[in-house]
Amino acid sequence: MIFIDVCVGSSCHLTGAPEIVELIKNEVEKRKLEDEVVLSGCFCLGKCNRTGVSVKVDEEIYTGITRDNFREFWDGTVMPAIKNSEV
Repeated sequence: MIFIDVCVGSSCHLTGAPEIVELIKNEVEKRKLEDEVVLSGCFCLGKCNRTGVSVKVDEEIYTGITRDNFREFWDGTVMPAIKNSEV
């Protein structure tokens, strides 16, 4: 199981946090990963960026997540984390 925290603080909210939450929720539902992913909102992760949203996957923080790079983030970061948690 992995834990994903999406920053919903002011800066991230303004740069797309609600959309990123929806994208993650849609992927979790589409791939039937409800038992593998715990999705939460959190306040400032201390990595504010002018572009995109900060997202914490387990203990690692990723910045600048946007609709445009979401697929790369999901396939390159989240899916490997899920696979590693199953081992």
